[in-house]
Amino acid sequence: MKGLFWGVVIFAAAVAVALGAQLNDGYVLFVLPSYRAEITLNLFVLALLVLFCLLYGALRVFSLTFSMPQRAREFRQRRQRDQAAAVFQDAVRLLFEGRFGQALKKATAAHAAGTAPGLSALIAARAAQRMRESEKQQGWMAHAKRDDPRTEAATLMLEAEMMNEARNFDAALLALDRLQAKQGRHIAALRLELRARQGAGDWDGVLKLARQLVKRDALPVAVVREICTQAHLANIARLSGDSAQLIAYLRAMPDIECGNRVALAAAKALAAVGAESEAQKLIEAVLDASDNETWAPALVSIYGRLAGGDLKARIAKAEAWLRRHPEDARILIALGRMCFRKKLWGKAQTYLEASLAVEATQEAHLELARLCDELERTEEANKHYRASALLAAQ
Repeated sequence: MKGLFWGVVIFAAAVAVALGAQLNDGYVLFVLPSYRAEITLNLFVLALLVLFCLLYGALRVFSLTFSMPQRAREFRQRRQRDQAAAVFQDAVRLLFEGRFGQALKKATAAHAAGTAPGLSALIAARAAQRMRESEKQQGWMAHAKRDDPRTEAATLMLEAEMMNEARNFDAALLALDRLQAKQGRHIAALRLELRARQGAGDWDGVLKLARQLVKRDALPVAVVREICTQAHLANIARLSGDSAQLIAYLRAMPDIECGNRVALAAAKALAAVGAESEAQKLIEAVLDASDNETWAPALVSIYGRLAGGDLKARIAKAEAWLRRHPEDARILIALGRMCFRKKLWGKAQTYLEASLAVEATQEAHLELARLCDELERTEEANKHYRASALLAAQ
């Protein structure tokens, strides 16, 4: 449509010029001493146009001729830039393909050609690191820091990642601290820091970062839960010798992070330092809130071994659990232990024998043997000791 419009315009202009020329009777007179020339105005205008075109063409020819060396230089430079860009792209491709030796060569060539020197140095550093050539890696990292200030953040991120892979977690944290001081931390940097703090054993820092990442939806909930579990287990092991600090730590722990593994480790640690009342509260809170999928029989076993406290209330609590899980042998054993400690011999025997009916275990036979010894029923006790020994030998 646009071409049609301009075609119409040009034809209209041609028609207008032709009509104007027909109606134009003017002439041009040139007078020199002893010479006189007269031509029509139309011819004169046409001659001016032709002369202009000839002069313009001559000037263009001279311009192109004299600019040829400059244009040749620009062409060579453009071709070199295109070739260097192609080499840089090859370096990136080879790095992702895992061909680190060739990637290092291409990145070196791109850096020498001045194509994105900072990024070329980073690619070379990564390739050298993958090839375990630490001297080249350090040299290229120095180039990246020096050659292009715009790649400073990328350089610090790569440095932190490589230090993590080398298990030099303190150096990785230093690089991330420098990054935070200059540009703050984004999600990728927080993930690197999480890994570094896990490696450095800074479990309080791990918990803080994991909670930040789950709020930003940067990690799957299951992964964050496992990370928090590992951190809590490590902290419980570290504080297991100090009952006051251990109790304070467990009280400050969010309920959502107190899974079965954490609760089990915490209960064992509390019982080991004599804080059995705290262990009882913890076990009761976890088991009362659990369902069939999250039920933890191991906690019931610890619950049955706890000394002190109100045994009658604990027996009632365990009986409530038994109504929810009537086929759980460990609840029956725990009830048998607590009844034994309360000297409720008949109930203790009933619960322990019911446990054997559900599942024959060495633990239940030993408890029954102790009960029979207490009641001076030696023959029956010996029978349970032999049964326990047979189960242990299997």
